[in-house]
Amino acid sequence: MLQGSILQKLADAHKSSPRPLRFGVYYKNTLVALCHALEDSILTSNTSPLMITAFQRGKWYLQEADRYGDIAKKSRQIVIMASPDSGFAEHPTSQMSNVELVSLETIDPVAQEWHLIILSPSYTAMVLCQELTPQDYGAQGVPEEDRERKFYGFWTFEPGLVLETVELAIEHLAKYNPELEQKLTAQVKEITAQAANAQQDNLGEIVSRVVDYLQHSQQDLIAEQLQAAHHEELDINLVSNELQAFVRMAQLMELANTGNPMATAEIAALAEVMGQLLDLPAWQIKRLRLAGLLHGLVPLGVTTVTGLDEAPCCPLEPNVQALRKMPRLQAIAHILTHQTEWWNGKGYPGGFAYYAIPLESRILGLITNFEQRVNQLIKETENLSKSEALTKALGEFQAQANERWDPKLVETLGLLVMGLQQGLDLQVIPPKVTTGMWLLDPEIAEELQTILQTNS
Repeated sequence: MLQGSILQKLADAHKSSPRPLRFGVYYKNTLVALCHALEDSILTSNTSPLMITAFQRGKWYLQEADRYGDIAKKSRQIVIMASPDSGFAEHPTSQMSNVELVSLETIDPVAQEWHLIILSPSYTAMVLCQELTPQDYGAQGVPEEDRERKFYGFWTFEPGLVLETVELAIEHLAKYNPELEQKLTAQVKEITAQAANAQQDNLGEIVSRVVDYLQHSQQDLIAEQLQAAHHEELDINLVSNELQAFVRMAQLMELANTGNPMATAEIAALAEVMGQLLDLPAWQIKRLRLAGLLHGLVPLGVTTVTGLDEAPCCPLEPNVQALRKMPRLQAIAHILTHQTEWWNGKGYPGGFAYYAIPLESRILGLITNFEQRVNQLIKETENLSKSEALTKALGEFQAQANERWDPKLVETLGLLVMGLQQGLDLQVIPPKVTTGMWLLDPEIAEELQTILQTNS
């Protein structure tokens, strides 16, 4: 990473964090589609955001300036950083009262970065990347196709990270425009004060927009009949980020529910171990792990039905319905939909019973509820150890076998608890960009690692 860049400062701040940042490599066409989706979500937002962007050069801003005029009308402030080009400051959008241009020095490391940072009381998102150097491209050299240029970084919806990055960006802007720094600092203070009482924007709709825009970019590749090898590389990058949009939404929802930033990774790890104890085939274990990463898309509260007439059509949760936009995730949507069924048929949405409930759904429902109960016992009972909480929760779930839970899975849960109490080391690892694609299609794992050059 470039020394002194915003990306480098954020990465350094999280080096010793229990949940370090996970970076990947993104093709330019992926970033364009992703940024357009996140920017256009401002137009339907409940509140007006502060938006800070870095465009590398003013010519890239000029390609977007008309769109930014519409976005500025819905924003409280837009700040655009770039090395200036002809027409950079003369465009009508640049003349708007809430649009500030910051002409970066050519030696400024931020001039090599591509940023989109959105902070509002009801919606946060950001893309934080910097372009690979000629040395990073290696022997193949810098690509001739502009859309094949690569950028290293990450993107997120997580409010804490977005706020932290906004503050880093404002600090960087101070040397160019101290008055702007003071203005932005005041706006950030105002936004954070309003956030507690603001109605949050529908994250499911935003993720659906991200997936739609990425899929449209895929369709454009097909229509343009790009050279086959390049098409495959770009297409994989797009699909990876479609999946990551869902993973990030699930993580954010789980963080809001539990306060634990590692909750989704923990559930995925437990589900994977359960699958191993059951001696499931590798493909099913990987699918179960992916379902674990996405389990937060479904509210955990369980209600019951007394018969199939009460849930004849198995309606999907809206967030799970969005998964069906990706054909490869339809099986995952089915698993998530039925994780709230009961063994005796009194669950929902379908009132399925016994082996009519998908095995992965039975496992995921058991694991997520068990993990929640263990954490609940630890919070509620003073001086209760993790081992004691595991034992107590297991007893409760054993009492519900044959009614709510598959009795054979409860037996396997007992083995898992024994392993945890004896020091079983779970591989609780936040998902990287490539991990999800590997779960979808193991055959492309090695190829994807090479193509995307993903690093931890």
